[in-house]
Amino acid sequence: MATVLTTAIDVCFNPQNSDTKKHSLFLKPSLLRQSRTRKLNISCSSLKQPKTLEEEPITTKTPSLSEQLKPLSATTLRQEQTQILPKPKSVWVNPTRPKRSVLSLQRQKRSAYSYNPQIKDLRAFAQKLNSCYFTEKSEFLSLLDEIPHPPDRDNALLVLNSLREWQKTHTFFNWVKSKNLFPMETIFYNVTMKSLRFGRQFQLIEEMALEMVKDGVELDNITYSTIITCAKRCNLYDKAIEWFERMYKTGLMPDEVTYSAILDVYSKLRKVEEVLSLYERAVATGWKPDAIAFSVLGKMFGEAGDYDGIRYVLQEMKSMDVKPNVVVYNTLLEAMGRAGKPGLARSLFNEMLEAGLTPNEKTLTALVKIYGKARWAKDALQLWEEMKAKKWPMDFILYNTLLNMCADIGLEEEAERLFNDMKESVQCKPDNFSYTAMLNIYGSGGKAEKAMKLFEEMLEAGVQVNVMGCTCLVQCLGKAKRIDDLVYVFDLSIQRGVKPDDRLCGCLLSVMALCESSEDAEKVMACLERANRKLVTFVNLIVDEKTEFETIKEEFKSVINATQVEARRPFCNCLIDICRGKKRHERAHELLYLGTLFGLYPGLHNKTIKEWSLDVRSLSVGAAETALEEWMRTLANIIKRQEDLPELFLAQTGTGTHRFSQGLANSFASHLQQLSAPFRQSDRAGIFVATKEDLVSWLESKFPPLVTSQA
Repeated sequence: MATVLTTAIDVCFNPQNSDTKKHSLFLKPSLLRQSRTRKLNISCSSLKQPKTLEEEPITTKTPSLSEQLKPLSATTLRQEQTQILPKPKSVWVNPTRPKRSVLSLQRQKRSAYSYNPQIKDLRAFAQKLNSCYFTEKSEFLSLLDEIPHPPDRDNALLVLNSLREWQKTHTFFNWVKSKNLFPMETIFYNVTMKSLRFGRQFQLIEEMALEMVKDGVELDNITYSTIITCAKRCNLYDKAIEWFERMYKTGLMPDEVTYSAILDVYSKLRKVEEVLSLYERAVATGWKPDAIAFSVLGKMFGEAGDYDGIRYVLQEMKSMDVKPNVVVYNTLLEAMGRAGKPGLARSLFNEMLEAGLTPNEKTLTALVKIYGKARWAKDALQLWEEMKAKKWPMDFILYNTLLNMCADIGLEEEAERLFNDMKESVQCKPDNFSYTAMLNIYGSGGKAEKAMKLFEEMLEAGVQVNVMGCTCLVQCLGKAKRIDDLVYVFDLSIQRGVKPDDRLCGCLLSVMALCESSEDAEKVMACLERANRKLVTFVNLIVDEKTEFETIKEEFKSVINATQVEARRPFCNCLIDICRGKKRHERAHELLYLGTLFGLYPGLHNKTIKEWSLDVRSLSVGAAETALEEWMRTLANIIKRQEDLPELFLAQTGTGTHRFSQGLANSFASHLQQLSAPFRQSDRAGIFVATKEDLVSWLESKFPPLVTSQA
C-alpha cells in the first residue's frame, strides 16, 4: 500500500530584488535577513512502495527544486510587465484660429500592398516607351494603344512613374485622363509635375495646378512645393512668391523643402527683411531649419557682405543643434570672403576639419580666393602643402585659382612649381586659363623670354589661345620693346580665332605710348586698326594740332560710349600718355578735363578744412603728371583771387601691393623734382606733403606775377 509523504519547503522571496540573473534564493543569509521577505509554504507529495526482504528497494525520483518552482514562477512569482505608453501627441490650441492641417512625412495615401502579376509586363512596356524617340506626338500616342493591360489606377500610375522624359510623361498623363476610366487623384498630378519640373516647364505646371483647382482636386504639400521649386529654377521669383502666399492662405503648412526654396527666392530678390520675417515665422510654427535653409541664409548675408548676419546664422545653427555639412561650410566661407574676413574664414575652415569633414574642391577654391584677395601668401602656400600632404581633391578651378593668386601676389617660383605639378598630373593638365595665369606672371615680372617660350609651348600642346593670354603677352612684349614679336603674337592670335576686346585695345594704346620710334608706333597702330578702327581715327585727331576742341569733345564722347565701363578710364589714361609723348601737353590737359567731365576720375580732388589732396592712384604716369600740373594752375588762380587756403596739401600716388608693381611713386617723385615743387615724401609711402607757406611761395615764383595776402 502506498504511503503518502509530505515535505514542506520554506522559500524566501523578495519581490523588489527579483532578478533572473541573481535570484534571492542564491543570496547570502545575511542579505536575506536584511531584506523584507515573504515566507511561502510549498507541499510536495510522493508515493513510496513498502520495502520487503526479497525485493530490491524501489526508488522514486524526487522532482528538482527548479521543477517544483516552475508552476510557482508562472503564477505567484509572475510580475506584471510595465507597459511604456507612447508620448502623447502635442495638441495645437488656439482659441482664435483653427488648427492648421499639417501633413505628415507620408503625404500620399498608400494602398495596401498586394501582388500584381501585371507589373512585369507594364515595366517592359514603360521601358519600350523610354527607349523610343519622341519625334511626333501622334507616333507616341499610337504606342500607348499597345499597353498590355487596361490602364486602371495602379497600372497607369506605375507606367507614369516609370517614364523619364517630361514630354512623354505629360502626353501619357493626358492620354490616361482622356480615357476617363477613374478619377484623377493628386498623386497623378504630382508625378507629372515633378517630371515637368525636371524639364523646367513651369507654364505647363501652372496650367495643371489651375486645372486641379478648377476640377476640385486637392493640392497638397508636394504639389505646392513642386510648383514653387520649379518657379525658382526658372528664375520666376514673382511666381514662386505668388504660389507660396496662395499655399499659406489655404492653411497648409510648408515643409522643409518649400521653406528652403522660398527663402532662397527672397534672398535672390535681396529682400532681407522678408527672409528674416519668414524664417522667424516658420520657426515659431514648429519648423526646424535644416542645413540647406541655413546655407541659403548664409549665402544671402554673404552676398550683402553682412558679417553680423553671418554670425547670426552660426548662432542659430548652434542653438538648434544643426551640424553644418560641407555645402554649408562652403557657403559660409564664400560669405566670409565677400565680407572681407580672412581670419574668420580660416577659423571656420579649422572648425570644419575638427568636425571630421573633408573639404572638397569648392571649399579649397573659396579659401584660396580669400587668401589671395587678402594677399596672405604664406597661408595660401601652407594650404597648398596641406592639400598635397592629405591628398585632398583638386580640379582645374582650384589649380587655376592658385595660379591666379600667385599672379596677383607675384609669386613666380611658387607658380612654376604649381604649374609643373599640373603637367605631371593625370587628371588636371594645364588648360588655357593655366597658361594665361603663367603669362600674366611673366608679363608682370618683365620676363619676355620666358613668356615667349611658354607661348610656343602652349601652341605645341594644342591649347587654345584666349584674349586674356594674348593681352598679357602683348603687354609684356611692349614693355620689353620687342615690337616685332608683339606683331607676330597678335597676328597668330587673330588667326587662331581670338577676338580683340577693349582690354587688348587699351594694352595696344599703352604700348603705342611707350614707342620711341615712329616706325614701331606705326606697327602697333596697324594692329590696333585691325582691332578697333574708330579708336585709331580718334588717335589721329588728338595728335593733329589743327583739330578743334569741340571736335575732340564729340569724338571723345562717341569713343567712350562705345567702350565698356571698366575700360573707359584706362583708355583716357593711354590717350593722355600718347599726347604727352607727342609733346601735345595742352591736348593732354583737354583730355583730362573731358575725362573729369564725363565722370572717369571721381575722387580726384578732396577738400577738408585743414587739407586739400590730389588722388592720382587710378591714373597712369602721364595722366598723373597732367593732373598735378592742372592742380597747380588751379591753386595759382585761387591765390590770385586771394581766397582762403588750408595749411596742408597732399598728393597720393599709392604703393603697388604687387611684387612686380612699379607704381607711380618713383615717376611722380621725379616729376616733382623736375618742377622743383615743394612737395616732400611723407612718412607714409606714396604720399607727398607740402605746407601752405612753401606752396604759395613756389607758385608765386612759378606763375608771376601773383598778388596774394595768404601769408
